Amino acid sequence: MSSTAVSLNGESIIEPKNTVFSFDSEKLLNIDQYLSPFLDDINKRHIDYLDKKAVLTSNNKVSLTEFSRDGYQNYGFTIDSKTKSISLTEWAANAVKMFLIGDFNSWNETSHEMNRVSEYGHFNINVPPVNNKGEDDFAIPHDAKIKLMLVLPSGEKIYRLPTHVERATQPDDDALKLFGPSYEGRFWNPSLKDRYVFKQPRPKRVDDLKIYESHVGIGSIEPKIGTFDNFTENVLPKIIDLGYNCIQLMAIMEHAYYASFGYQITSFYAASSRYGSPEDLKKLIDACHEKNITVLLDIVHSHASKNVSDGLNNFDGSNHHLFHSIESGRGEHPLWDSCLFDYSKYETLKFLLGNIAYYIDEYQFDGFRFDGVTSMLYKHHGSGFGFSGDYHEYFGDNASVDVDAVTYLTLANDLVHEMLENGITIAEDVSGYPGLALPTKLGGVGFDYKLNMAVPDMWIKLLKEVSDENWDMGNIVQNLTNRRYKEKVICYSESHDQALVGDKTLAFWLMDSSMYTEMSILGPLTPVIDRGIALHKMIRLLTQSLGGEGYLNFMGNEFGHPEWLDFPTQRNGQSYQYARRQYNLVDDDLLRYKHLYQFDKAMNKCEDKYKWLNSPQAYVSLKHESDKMIVFERNGLLFIFNFHPQNSYTDYKVGVEVPGKYKVILNSDRVEYGGHNRIDESVEYFTSNQSWCNRSNNLQVYIPSRVALVLAKD
Repeated sequence: MSSTAVSLNGESIIEPKNTVFSFDSEKLLNIDQYLSPFLDDINKRHIDYLDKKAVLTSNNKVSLTEFSRDGYQNYGFTIDSKTKSISLTEWAANAVKMFLIGDFNSWNETSHEMNRVSEYGHFNINVPPVNNKGEDDFAIPHDAKIKLMLVLPSGEKIYRLPTHVERATQPDDDALKLFGPSYEGRFWNPSLKDRYVFKQPRPKRVDDLKIYESHVGIGSIEPKIGTFDNFTENVLPKIIDLGYNCIQLMAIMEHAYYASFGYQITSFYAASSRYGSPEDLKKLIDACHEKNITVLLDIVHSHASKNVSDGLNNFDGSNHHLFHSIESGRGEHPLWDSCLFDYSKYETLKFLLGNIAYYIDEYQFDGFRFDGVTSMLYKHHGSGFGFSGDYHEYFGDNASVDVDAVTYLTLANDLVHEMLENGITIAEDVSGYPGLALPTKLGGVGFDYKLNMAVPDMWIKLLKEVSDENWDMGNIVQNLTNRRYKEKVICYSESHDQALVGDKTLAFWLMDSSMYTEMSILGPLTPVIDRGIALHKMIRLLTQSLGGEGYLNFMGNEFGHPEWLDFPTQRNGQSYQYARRQYNLVDDDLLRYKHLYQFDKAMNKCEDKYKWLNSPQAYVSLKHESDKMIVFERNGLLFIFNFHPQNSYTDYKVGVEVPGKYKVILNSDRVEYGGHNRIDESVEYFTSNQSWCNRSNNLQVYIPSRVALVLAKD
């Protein structure tokens, strides 16, 4: 490959010349010229993806969608509603024999032997209908318990749930005593009258994502597991009222251990039975679509639970069924105590891509937030590794990148965007992998967004370690704007991570135990609560308006939920006291939580009208350390933040590019937002043509201490 040396910001880099790549390298380098020395590496990974895609699609004879749908339509149970016959297909390369057992055959271990139908270890059985009062009927009743018995080469018998089981439930008391706590497989085949039929079309494309991160189980105000129906009836109306246009559902895929927050998956094709039936979940998603709300699934393809009897681990008696083998040193996650998928395997790809297609088709999800992407991308899984941003951490001989995982993620993004015209994919990655959220045609992995995971860490560090008067305005702005060019990010000031016991939410760091005693409007507004409410609003607005192209909030944090999140475990006596969200606090007119709720609503409604998300990055004209001021423009709006603990400023001059008359469209100091009503919103602000802070014009405002204003040209 011939090349020429060029200089970029004083550094010499290698510019490739006369080389044909499998992607549009010219456009890629227009986005990031620092990738120039690594184009060969990017090309190798892109070719690996193209080659793998050619294999899966039989050189484009079938689409990736068809391949993926085959991964669920022709695996697991296939039900013929006309003939009432049932077929089951499984892949278990290490098994010698396989039998279908359950309630339907009184757990007979020999009557329903499955046939080995391929040299690769596929097994199949057809269960013909039975006569029921003179008519053909399914031999396996709806919701009956089912299981597989496998015979290994040693003659040992093992018992497993089907890999594609669509429902798994906790054992009742009798089964618990006899067989232990392992989940039980169910044959899900409701009658036509009981099967939910979607009525609503998918939502229109959302370009200003405002995501409400949600866990159905903690959606109840009572200390118990919330249901899909409870969420539909009681939580969804609040999400709509707040102005969020997207819901990200956590902990949907079945997980035997509730306290894992849904990240230790046991049954990948089963919606968690804790919250209700699969039909209840469909009803919830349809209700969201009726209100034009996009629904994302928090999908976990980075690892799997080590559970054996009710999980995928050792499914066919081997430790490398869909995973890396233990002997390879890559089979277990060093921190999560879980199994790691081998993304080079054909059957693993079929299982995982089929899983995506299944949730799109069966439940009408509109996209996915991929969990644990950093763990997937690197052979070291990010464990004990501090990313500096040096490109050699991502490319070159010393990079520990798992190319098979990169290929899988690229294929997954292809699939979502092939199946869904407006499909959305989000990567949870802390490493800063270049091109993760760039189109595949540019050599990227194809995600639509990445999570801006550094921002919540910054806010927590400030609140925990730095006094208000020492906050560094420049550092705050740097953290909020530090993202790769053309790669969209979802910003958030806090998520579920900060809500968990052992950590603290923003509200807790700001107000701590005072939230229990000083939030009544019947008492005086104490300095702790006054500061907490003011900064809570400012932090969230600054994060949403400056930190990315989409925004995320974890349920309850919008109103400063006063308790941490702690799932029932032996440690807390299996208590649900802290595994809930107390939305009733917002409805109590005597409590100040309503103020934070109303500001969050106003912020989202304002964004919905003026559209600063998914617009070009802001121009920050002022980061004044002694005044504690931040001023910037985005999408024609002027944002003004005064973080000073004491000082208010009269006739404070701020720069603005576009001349004209401006008006206040959002004011954090309103009384209904817990403020002091110091801003006269009827005032009109006229620009002067004197340049200021590198802007062509300026205007003067009154900006009180700990207040944020948003101005728009009238």
